[in-house]
Amino acid sequence: MKVTVDVDCTPAEARAFLGLPDVSPIHDKYVKTMLDNLDGIGSIEQMETMFKSFSPMGDAGVRLFKQMMDIGLSGALAGKGSDKK
Repeated sequence: MKVTVDVDCTPAEARAFLGLPDVSPIHDKYVKTMLDNLDGIGSIEQMETMFKSFSPMGDAGVRLFKQMMDIGLSGALAGKGSDKK
């Protein structure tokens, strides 16, 4: 037997229902800090350094994200090439 339940609620309502904390003030502060720091960025290297310091896993997180983007782009480019015959 399979039972499916659809719940129509906002993310805030779901967090409250599950007893999870409201982290929106922390999120707002994080975003504000990122935007404030972006104002002084003059080069790609500075931006990369800034994102490394703010990313959850530091340098390893940035490398992992770059690898995922490289894999996605190579797959997208490979798919375009295979359409031509």
